[in-house]
Amino acid sequence: MPRLITLAIHTYDKAIALRNLLEAEGINVELHNVNLEVPGLSSGVRVRIPEIDLPLALRIVENKELFSGETGSQHAVIVPVDFSELSFKAVAVAAELAARSKALLHILYSYIDPYIASNIQLTDSFSYDVGGPKARAMMESNSERLMANFAERVRNAMKAGAMTPVKYITKVVEGVPEDAIVDYGRQIMPSLIVMGTRGAQKKEKEMIGSITAEVLDEGRFTVLTVPEPVAVSTSLHPRNILFFSNLDQDDILAIDAMYRLFGGKGVKVTIMHVPGRRRFSDSGTGKALAKLSDYCRDNFTDYHFVSVPVSRDDCEQAFAAMQAGENFDLIVSPNRRRNAFSRLFNPGLAHKIIFQTDVPMLVIPV
Repeated sequence: MPRLITLAIHTYDKAIALRNLLEAEGINVELHNVNLEVPGLSSGVRVRIPEIDLPLALRIVENKELFSGETGSQHAVIVPVDFSELSFKAVAVAAELAARSKALLHILYSYIDPYIASNIQLTDSFSYDVGGPKARAMMESNSERLMANFAERVRNAMKAGAMTPVKYITKVVEGVPEDAIVDYGRQIMPSLIVMGTRGAQKKEKEMIGSITAEVLDEGRFTVLTVPEPVAVSTSLHPRNILFFSNLDQDDILAIDAMYRLFGGKGVKVTIMHVPGRRRFSDSGTGKALAKLSDYCRDNFTDYHFVSVPVSRDDCEQAFAAMQAGENFDLIVSPNRRRNAFSRLFNPGLAHKIIFQTDVPMLVIPV
């Protein structure tokens, strides 16, 4: 029997609600009366779960949206598209991941209303001027038509066995892409957003890739990036993973989310410590990394964990050297919310990796 630990002590009604919520996510729950001497006089109900399910349970409990009563909204995967080949590949990845978690796939497209954008000045002497409601209606109609054609292509791929069959819906909304993705995500609270990204050379040349960075900054969602040069199978079955660690309890939650999303056996995970403002001594860093690695080996037995401490000054150089030698096929990074000023003048490591590498990246909010 697995070892049980107490997650919370609630009144009977709240304990029942919590048990139903956790069991809907696949966690076994046992309820024990706190007052064992006089069971009829209940002073609280102890909610107990298997120790191995603690990280997932904490993620569920700490997510306030789960207590709204609409738990089905959590079983959703969003994939923004622009009807390109890259979008089609992102849909293939999202469909497989949605099927694994029995989630509903949301294929999302956003268009900018030319009537609202008519006053946007592009240069000092030229502005984008399109007349009124007719242009808006035409833009909306064309968007719906393009989405219908794209959805038909997805449906045919699923029928032919070229894409994992999964239930999906399409959604066409108005707005700037990054804002539309964040707003739609806040409405349905997906478990994952899958976004296709251009190759590193094209990002630098064409300044493409900012949409993903904006979604990471503005939204609190788990995001998987699918770079253009990477094969679908590589994005779905990573074998060599680099995990950026902050050496705090959020690392365990992020590793658990990664483990449940991809699964697999014999996967190598390199834990690389990214120093923050709170400095550890070399010995303290080594001990913390060793404890984290030991915990992961005990609880995620299908993975092989190794740890690598680096200094803050040479973090980027260390990452570049490790990537050249290890050839990682997935990068996982916990993502903390930061204010706009710090994002503007001190972009995070996730931003730099998005623009500089062609490795799929899983960003998990903590």
